[in-house]
Amino acid sequence: MVTPFLPDGGVDYDGAARLATHLVDERRHDGLVVNGTTGESPTTGDAEKERLLRAVIEAVGDRAVVIAGAGTNHTEHTLNLARQAEAAGAQGLLVVTPYYNKPPQEGLLRHFTAVADATGLPSMLYDIPGRTGVPIHSETLVRLAEHPRIIAVKDAKGDLFAASQVMAETDLVWYSGDDVLNLPWLSVGAAGFVSVVGHVVGTELHEMIDAYRAGEQARALEIHRRLLPVVAAIMTRTQGAIAVKAALNLLGLPGGGPLRAPLVEAPPEFAARLREDLTIGGVKVPEVTIPEVPR
Repeated sequence: MVTPFLPDGGVDYDGAARLATHLVDERRHDGLVVNGTTGESPTTGDAEKERLLRAVIEAVGDRAVVIAGAGTNHTEHTLNLARQAEAAGAQGLLVVTPYYNKPPQEGLLRHFTAVADATGLPSMLYDIPGRTGVPIHSETLVRLAEHPRIIAVKDAKGDLFAASQVMAETDLVWYSGDDVLNLPWLSVGAAGFVSVVGHVVGTELHEMIDAYRAGEQARALEIHRRLLPVVAAIMTRTQGAIAVKAALNLLGLPGGGPLRAPLVEAPPEFAARLREDLTIGGVKVPEVTIPEVPR
């Protein structure tokens, strides 16, 4: 989930509660990840993260799973964020691979194990080597699966064969972390999606999962193909939070406001093409009202 900001740069906690309510009640989200990368977690402070998490839990925690992004490239800091999230009422943790400092696999094993040991919350590992610089190797995932609180993987690595082998060997629950591969991930055993485009097509993604599980592969494929323009617009042309906030702004939904530097708002030409792609993908975008010029 994106983090809404106010014009003065502060976190819009009321806007976050409204957006969370919309995603759960109107877009059929079974859960929300708060303080993830799309939530601009690199530019929010620890106190802001805690208050944001509490606002979302208060809004939807009785009817959706709220997962706290807690991963950093500093193990001790990650442990503190994990404990803070547990105290705030989160029901799980999303723990990204430590980024930039490129630890070896043994370092990843120790890091993820320390986080899982720090609280009573279940952990979802976030494997996204394109951003972190380090993949979680299959052998490491198999070893981590032995921990009773490491239960899931958000995969943005895209190696369906390697993941299939790990799923066959462990009880890890797999989630697509890359919207361009949502349907292929279902075909090899993924349970669902941790989605960015779900901000605007969450209902359709839920229908895709329902159709696939019901054996209606043709229906799932039809939804997949219909959403291709939406996925292309949000996932392939600029940074995810920038694109999503532009989409929310077009739809008149909470969260479509400013971003924190170094991220910047989408330019008008991006928003114009985004409007076209959302419409082609079946998203109802309100018409722009042009005020009359006094004569």
